[in-house]
Amino acid sequence: MAQLYDRVALIGLGLIAGSMFHAIKRAGLAGEVVGYARSAETRDVAREIGLCDRVVDSAAEAVEGADLVMLCVPVGAMGAVAAEVAPALKQGALVSDVGSTKVAVIEAVAPHLPEGVHFIPAHPLAGTEQSGPRSGFAELFDNLWCLFTPLEGTDPDVLARYKSLWNGMGANVDEMDAPHHDLVLAVTSHTPHLIAYTMVGVADDLQRVTDSEVVKYSAAGFRDFTRIAASDPTMWRDVFLSNKEATLEILGRFTEELFALQRAIRTGDGDHLHDYFTRTRAVRRGIIDAGQDTDMPNFGRNAK
Repeated sequence: MAQLYDRVALIGLGLIAGSMFHAIKRAGLAGEVVGYARSAETRDVAREIGLCDRVVDSAAEAVEGADLVMLCVPVGAMGAVAAEVAPALKQGALVSDVGSTKVAVIEAVAPHLPEGVHFIPAHPLAGTEQSGPRSGFAELFDNLWCLFTPLEGTDPDVLARYKSLWNGMGANVDEMDAPHHDLVLAVTSHTPHLIAYTMVGVADDLQRVTDSEVVKYSAAGFRDFTRIAASDPTMWRDVFLSNKEATLEILGRFTEELFALQRAIRTGDGDHLHDYFTRTRAVRRGIIDAGQDTDMPNFGRNAK
C-alpha cells in the first residue's frame, strides 16, 4: 500500500502499539514512527529491539510534527496524556486511541484537543494475554475488527485515510456510536473477562482442590479462563471503572441466566439445559463462520 502518513506517534509501547508499528512497517503505511512510553525501562527495551524508528523521552516530543498520534495507554490515563501532548500537536493532525471503552475516552480526551486537530476514537478488537514492548507482532490485526466511534462533524477525508491505515494493517473497520460500542463490548469482552477473573479467583479459594490439581487438570476448561485472566491488570481495572453502566447491565443479565441454569440443574430439567446449550453452540458456530476463530480441535493449539 501507499504511504498514508509522514509521521506517526505512538504514545504507550505495549502490545497494541508494538503491533501497530510492525503492521505499519509491513505495509509501508508511514514514513517514520516515533514512540514514547512513560517507563524509562520500556523505552530502553524499545530502543534495544528496534521498536519504532525513534524512541523519545517525552510525550510532547513524540507528537511534534506527527500527522497521526495514537494514544495507546490504559483508559484511565487517556485524559492526562491528552493534556500533556495537546500544546505540541500540529495543526491538521489526527489524534486517535485504542481504548476498550469509548464514552469515557471521548469525555477524557476531547476537551484537551485544540481547534484544528482531528479526533477519531477507535478500538481494535485484538489482543493477547501478553503485554509490554516485546509482545507486539505484525499479524495481530489480520482479519479482525477495528471499531471507530467518530464524533459529529468528523472530516470525511480524514476518516477515509484513517480507515485505510487500519485496512492496511490487516483489519476490517466498522463504525458505531460510542454508547452502543460500550454495550457491545460489555457483552463480547468486558463481562467475559470479569467472569474469567472470578472463576480463577474461585479456584484459588477452594481449599479442597490443591494448587497442583488445578494446574495439572486445567485442560478441562479452566485453562482457557486463566488465559483471559492473565491480561494486563491496570488496563482491565480502568475498563471496568470506565464502562461501569454497560458492564453492570450485562452482569445483571448474566446473573439472571445463571439463576435459571441453577434452577434447571436443581430440578433436573434436562430439556432446559439441552435447549440452552444448543443455542449457545450456535453462537460459537457463528463466530467461526465469521472467520473470527478456528474450528480446529483445541483452538488450534499444538497438542502437548
